[in-house]
Amino acid sequence: MPKMKTDSGARKRVKVTGTGALRRRKAFRSHLLEKKSSHRKRRLAREVGFAPGDRRQVERMLGR
Repeated sequence: MPKMKTDSGARKRVKVTGTGALRRRKAFRSHLLEKKSSHRKRRLAREVGFAPGDRRQVERMLGR
């Protein structure tokens, strides 16, 4: 059977930590930043984990 291909879009957007956790960036941080408060921009800047329902699908896209 052939090898499973990694989804290149997922590969660019998801980071795998040393312990194997999956991390992603939050949405709404790319443009129109003047109207957003500093607190909101700082909160959006942090990386977060995936929701349990999404984790299985993302791992499959990464070929794990």
